[in-house]
Amino acid sequence: MSEESTRLEAIGGENWEALVNTGLSVLVIGKSDCAACNTWSAELTEQLAGDEFFPSVKFGKMLLDQRGLIGFKRASPWLAEVTDLPFNVIFRDGEPVKKWAGGGVERLENRLRRYVD
Repeated sequence: MSEESTRLEAIGGENWEALVNTGLSVLVIGKSDCAACNTWSAELTEQLAGDEFFPSVKFGKMLLDQRGLIGFKRASPWLAEVTDLPFNVIFRDGEPVKKWAGGGVERLENRLRRYVD
């Protein structure tokens, strides 16, 4: 993820709760050495460059190989079952409502449409 302005916010131990508890949000979970994760992150960052892609939805990217995520891991028992990365979670008001592995803007768009008012 580049340092320029992006709607795909870097998420860590200090800000994950703010993301997941904000109405409708998408959390992309990966690792820094995961090629598929980096490809999906770049694709999503490009899609989010404009303001027209689900403007009311917050997007965040969390790298599991960073420090300080113990609070998130404790609050997310489903994370222990995640075996494939990247992994995406749609949260509505703090609750995970949809989870899936893999990338793809079209797949994300189809899933988000079910939750956007």
